[in-house]
Amino acid sequence: MSQTPINRRHFIRLASAAAVLSTTSLASGRLLAATTPSASSMTTNAQSARFVYVGSRTTRERNARGAGITVYQYDAETGQAKLIQTVDQLVNPSFLCFDREQQFLFCVHGDQQEVSAFGIDAQTGQLSKINTVNCEGRNPVHLSVDPTNRFLAIANYATGAIALIPFGADGKLAAVADLQKLPGEPGPHRVEQASSHPHMIPFDPSGRHVVVPDKGLDSVFVYRVETTTDKPSFAQTSVIKTREASGPRHVVFAPEGRPFAYVVNELDSTVTAYRYDGEGGSLVAIQVVPTLPDDFTGSSRAAAIVMAPQGEYLYVSNRGHDSVAVFALDGKSGRLRAAGYQASGGRKPRFMTVSPDGRFVFAANEDSDNIQRLPVTDDGHLGAPENAIEAGSPVCMIFRTA
Repeated sequence: MSQTPINRRHFIRLASAAAVLSTTSLASGRLLAATTPSASSMTTNAQSARFVYVGSRTTRERNARGAGITVYQYDAETGQAKLIQTVDQLVNPSFLCFDREQQFLFCVHGDQQEVSAFGIDAQTGQLSKINTVNCEGRNPVHLSVDPTNRFLAIANYATGAIALIPFGADGKLAAVADLQKLPGEPGPHRVEQASSHPHMIPFDPSGRHVVVPDKGLDSVFVYRVETTTDKPSFAQTSVIKTREASGPRHVVFAPEGRPFAYVVNELDSTVTAYRYDGEGGSLVAIQVVPTLPDDFTGSSRAAAIVMAPQGEYLYVSNRGHDSVAVFALDGKSGRLRAAGYQASGGRKPRFMTVSPDGRFVFAANEDSDNIQRLPVTDDGHLGAPENAIEAGSPVCMIFRTA
């Protein structure tokens, strides 16, 4: 695949708070910290990544081959992972996230109506089941943790709603505390946009709001999350419409207080750059760019979007073209510049994450049953894919850094 040169800029390999959190958030919704740690603490945190957790699809209806949640010992120096545990007898434990102290792991059960909690052994990294609760909506696809470390925010894709679920100091999940339907008119795609389909629900860098791309409504919602009252709740602060039939899917935020957010649009294979007001909770679109090269004439859909640790580069996966698109970011204007493509090393790269030290991008190729490791070069390009993990129908991967 072709690759367009990028101006040489040193790609700093510190795992900033944004890097660690997008590792568990982009992929899993882990909440962004409201404060930025020092460089020394970031380096220590990055070097301490020892375990990796992979979620998968498992059902015949999904033509899936996953075994459940698989746990790996991770070698940060080589990027290699060794299987140490398989938590089976789970139905589609797809997206995963940790609590803020990484004592517990939570997962949604795709195509079901449930969310589960697991304890993590600090020494071995292995999981033990705590409990499972109903999330009051079908096909939960994403989850994240609030700043107080007491609530899960859940995106229920099939039923077009977001939910807030409390959990205790022991990690045990309680009943849904608030459930909000997302309002609006469906987009024009007769199959993919029959109704509201919230696809992600991460907290913004301030921790006060969740930003919810809705693939079905061609909209991106912002909700304030109130957890200090007797009744925790969501309150909508804004909504912005996207292009018709774009299908907004996932969102990432620029690090270091830069006021920008980036949404990958699944159906038309584009990325929209937004100026983001974290105080009021609102978005203003500033640019739309394609994720596919202009000489590709086949069918493809965009999927994952991840940010390099220092916010210099953005990576987006294409399912069909089976590639990772690389974009250079202008830190002042927030605008994107296409910088090349790299093969994902498999079919249908549904998910991506960046290693906590920023040295690798990992692409989960759902239809090839593998997770490929793509080395990040000094100028932000991606090297050729190297096989990292063999896993059936992988759809999420998170690093434990605590």
